[in-house]
Amino acid sequence: MTSTVIDQKVTSYTVRHALCMARAADLAYKDERTVEATAHDWGFDRVRHHLTEFRPPFPLEDTQAYTLGGESMIITAFRGTEPAELRDWLSDSTTPPWPGPGGKGYIHYGFGEALAGIWPQVRAAVDEFRDNNQTVWFTGHSLGGALAMLAGARLHFEEPHVTATGVYTFGQPRTCDRLLSQAFSAAFTDRMYRFVNNNDIVPQLPPEPAFHHVSALRYIDSQGTIHSTMPVISGLFDRAKGLTADAFAPASDGVRDHFMNAYINALEKNQN
Repeated sequence: MTSTVIDQKVTSYTVRHALCMARAADLAYKDERTVEATAHDWGFDRVRHHLTEFRPPFPLEDTQAYTLGGESMIITAFRGTEPAELRDWLSDSTTPPWPGPGGKGYIHYGFGEALAGIWPQVRAAVDEFRDNNQTVWFTGHSLGGALAMLAGARLHFEEPHVTATGVYTFGQPRTCDRLLSQAFSAAFTDRMYRFVNNNDIVPQLPPEPAFHHVSALRYIDSQGTIHSTMPVISGLFDRAKGLTADAFAPASDGVRDHFMNAYINALEKNQN
């Protein structure tokens, strides 16, 4: 884990801040001691760990996250899961839709269940730490990206007196229907940044047209360059590089491009 002091005064997009949010998302995979030590290195003096465990037949064993509290910034990062675990879960069409935040549209049932189990802990931590009008940020990778986006939506549409300053996701799957996607994108203009690394398979699930992405795409091409859009023609050629018959195979481009270190490496490269 690379140590760095996060600039807690940041309020808008920069590649460096995106890198900090990527490192925060990656940190969600670590043990509690590592989270606390890294938080100190980053300039945050308060930490809360969040965990909800599930029983069968729910496909996830647990939902994990942590919240950091600093003098001027609060960060909540949600842990992701393996692509192979998401494949079966997101392709299950038998689960009913979950009502979207504030009654706007609907979301994937699994995402709704996963966030609902941990949301009271996250809200309590944000309330506890927000004693100096700190900015509030959500981040996550894979499943964690979906939960970060929905956390921002819940805060905005259900409790508008406290809104997220920014939401950064990496390899996020499609999360909601068109209605919520449009409402969220309108509300989070210049506050939501959804990074997709080339052939990453997870952002291609669950399938359209039932589920949609929110806007603010940041596409990372096969050379590691970040674009604010994915060009239709050149993007198709670019994504064709390295594809295999099974995008979920451990050695496939779809899985390799989903690894959190691939996102961090690209953001480090784009700082220059």
